[in-house]
Parts: sequence; C-alpha cells; structure tokens
Amino acid sequence: MYEIFEQLLQEHGITAYKVSKETGITQSTLSDWKRGRSTPKTDNMKKIADYFGVSLDYLTTGKDTTEQKKEKSSELSSRDERDIAKDLDSIMEKLSAGESGPASYNGEELDPEAAELFRDELEIALRRLKIINREKYTPKKYKK
Repeated sequence: MYEIFEQLLQEHGITAYKVSKETGITQSTLSDWKRGRSTPKTDNMKKIADYFGVSLDYLTTGKDTTEQKKEKSSELSSRDERDIAKDLDSIMEKLSAGESGPASYNGEELDPEAAELFRDELEIALRRLKIINREKYTPKKYKK
C-alpha cells in the first residue's frame, strides 16, 4: 500500500507531510506504514483515498477499474474544465505580469520551474474546490 501512496505523492507533486497535515494522519503513522511496523486502518486508508480522489481498491491494489475511471471523469463537466483553465490562465497571467507586486518567495523571484510547479498545484486545488463546491451548493433535488 505504501508504494502506491508514494506514487500518488509523486504524481500530485506533494509531500507526505502535507497529506499528514490535511488528513489528520500523524507522520509517525505514515512512517510506521513505510517501515512495515503497522498496517493502515481502514478509516485512515479512506482518508488518503479521498484526499487523492482514488478508491480504496486502487490504494490497496494499484488497479483502477473502468467504473472508477468513469466516475472520475464525470466529476467535472467540460464547462468546469473550461472554467478551471480560464481561471488558471488568468491567475498565472496576473502572476507573471507582476500585478500586486512580483511573484517571489523569501524575497527571491520565482524561476520558471517553480512557477510551473505552482501552476500544477493551483490546478489541483481549483479542481478539488470545484468538486467540493458542487457537492456543497447543488440542491438535493439535482443530486444523483
């Protein structure tokens, strides 16, 4: 299971520390899984699966069924995809144009590689936010 977790970390470009903070799973628990000292509890596995938007089955086996792929692709409509792309382009354009000051970290301007990483993380955040907002603000009568 930990190997699949590490793959998901790499695919999404995030750290185990960030997952730990956002899911509430302690770093020592993640470390114990990595070393084989303990096996993950189902509730913790569910938190990680939900965090990455994968099924428990995928997290344990690494295999994704076609049903799961359909579910993932149906989460965002083509309109949502366009909105995300538009928002992302707008934010990155403002960032590169230096609106509200230059883009920097600790006083150093962001290099192109760091800006691309920021763009990727921002896209992931916008996608998750779109899904969360859809669930939160869609009236019950329109939910499937």
